[in-house]
Parts: sequence; structure tokens; C-alpha cells
Amino acid sequence: MKTMTMNEAKTTSKNPTTSINWKQILISYVPVVFLLFLFLVGVKSLESSFKLLGAGFAQGLLNNSANPFVALMSGMFATVLIQSSSATTSIIVGLVSSGTLSLDAAIPMVMGANLGTSVTNTLVSLGYVSSNKSFSRAFAAGTIHDCFNFLSVAVLLPLEIMTGFLGKSANYLAHLLYGSSNNMTFDSPIKAAIKPFVGGIKSLVVNILGFEGRSAGLALAILSAILIVISLALIVKTTKKIVESSRGEILEKLLSSNPYRTIALGTVLTFAVQSSSITTSLLVPLAASGLLSLEAIFPVTVGANIGTTATALLASLTGNVHGLAIALVHFLFNVFGTLIWFVPPFTRKLPLLMTNFLARMSMKKRRYGFAYVAVVFFIVPMSFSIIF
Repeated sequence: MKTMTMNEAKTTSKNPTTSINWKQILISYVPVVFLLFLFLVGVKSLESSFKLLGAGFAQGLLNNSANPFVALMSGMFATVLIQSSSATTSIIVGLVSSGTLSLDAAIPMVMGANLGTSVTNTLVSLGYVSSNKSFSRAFAAGTIHDCFNFLSVAVLLPLEIMTGFLGKSANYLAHLLYGSSNNMTFDSPIKAAIKPFVGGIKSLVVNILGFEGRSAGLALAILSAILIVISLALIVKTTKKIVESSRGEILEKLLSSNPYRTIALGTVLTFAVQSSSITTSLLVPLAASGLLSLEAIFPVTVGANIGTTATALLASLTGNVHGLAIALVHFLFNVFGTLIWFVPPFTRKLPLLMTNFLARMSMKKRRYGFAYVAVVFFIVPMSFSIIF
């Protein structure tokens, strides 16, 4: 009797939960992967549209002000428009390397870039506004990145103004590391796969539709936005079907087994796609569908913040010691933010509490969610950039 029970336990432990679940995930996620690829094409095309708008367009968004708060808003507003903190920080690295921008003035801009990049996932969450349960989960997942970055800036910017510890630490490390690198570069395989499709969309705008100059940039931006919206809408529908057929237990276990392993996963994934906004915005549909909890998403977001610093670090290795220093500031800012707001269990609760509060407020009145995005990411930084 005992032998029969043990054999039955062995067979049941072998078959249903492991092989069948993995097969389901592989099959059901094929269309999701394809849609995510389209999403990345849209994001990269949007980035290309700003190049057509003029070489000095992004640089012109960065206000070189002695006021650190104005510099913070400048970096934030530039990143909101460009939709890539990697692009903004790479530009800042170039400006610091050339001597156009001082290290002290650039530090708040880098912090602002971290704030601005979180708008993408928050905008994605607003796409679920018509569904009560989905919207609550989506908005919480979308704003966890915001809350973590705002809390990091709230502590580290005043500390930097008073002590200059980030600039000093980065300068020290830059002088140690400078000269030890041999022009390291990294070519993302994902970007290599996306490039021909982006080129095709650009060719459609310029060669077939006949747009030129800034009008071509504007047309490409509109097409890119349409592609992003359509791909995300289809991702929403596809992930809902996955939830209906599978609870996503393996995915949940993968991301919640060890938070520090999950941070590493988020770091590597963001390094591969070279954009934290892509990593974090892709988590929103999974959270909205109930595949991932907020606690499982949080460490991925923290890892994405660290992973996004890789692009500026690699860009700085071909410049001078000053460019490397500001790239290291970006890295240290995110590392210290993790040490303050994630490592201690009691401080880790605050970003989650803030996020849940924003989600509850937006659930009561949907316009609060739209007002939050409009005021925090557009009206406030744009006002500072124009006035000052």
C-alpha cells in the first residue's frame, strides 16, 4: 500500500506540473514575444524620430542651470520627451566630456533622467482605465518605478547638494578606472534585430511618403506612437487569454523566489534592451492580468534602474575621465537608491505603500490618474524648463 502511494506521488510530481506547464508557457507566449518585438520597434522608431527633428533637439532640452532643482526638471523633461534615460544620460556624458556641462550641474540632470524614464510604464497603465480590477493592478505596477525614483531623489539630491558625495565618489572611481578599459562596446542583439524594421518605417516616411526634415520626424513619431499603442493593446488581450488558460505559477515563482536574483534578472534584461522604460512597461500587462504581484515586480524595477546605467557607462569609455565620472554618478545613484529603499525590509514597504495609495486614489476617480501623469511628468518639468 505504501509502495503504491509513493509511486503515484512520483508520477504525479513528474508529469503535470513541470512538463505541461512549460509547454503551455512556451506555446502561449510566442504571440506575446512577437507583440513585444513590435513594441520595441515602435519605441526605437520613436527614438529615431527625434534624430530627424534635428541634431540639437535633445541637447536644447537640457537647461544648463546653476539651480539643481531646475537642472533636475530639465533632465526629467528631456527624458519624458525622448522616452529614453539611456539616450539622455549618453547626451549628458558627451556634454560633460566636451566641457560644455560641468559635473556638478550634470548630476541633478542625471537624477531627473531617472525620474523621466518612469513615465512610459505609467502611461501604459492608463490603457487599463476601463477595467476596475485590471486598472488597479496596472496603475500600481506602473507607478512603483515612479515612487522608487522619487524617493531616491528626495534623499540623494539634498545629500549631494550638502556633501557632494556622489560627485566625489564618482570622480575617485573614474580616476581609478580611466585608462584600464580598451574602448569596450556592447551591441545589443535585440537592437540588431529591430534595426532593419526601424529602417523600413523610416524609409516609408522619407522615401515613399515624401516627408523631409522636421516634418519627417513628426510623421515618424506619430507612426511610432500608433505602433506602440496597437502592440500594447494586443499584448493586453493576449495576456488575458493566458491568464484564463494558466495561472502563470511558474512565472510568479521565477520572479518571487529570491528578490536579489530578480534584481539581477531585471539588470541583465535592461542591459540587453538598453532601456529601463521598456523593461518596466512590459511588466504592466502581466500585473494587470494577474500574472505577477506588485511584490514580484518591485525587484525587477530596481534591477532595471541599475541595468539602464550600462549604456552611459559604455559610452563614457570612449571619452575622457569627466565623462566616465558622470556615467558613474548615474550608476552610484541607482545603487545607493537600492541600498536605501530596497535592502532594508522596513524602508522597502514605503514605495509599495505610496504606489498602493496612488492606485486607490485613481480607482476612486479615474481623472486623478491622468492628472497625476499630466502634472508630475509634463506640466511641472515643462514649466521649469520654460520659465528658467
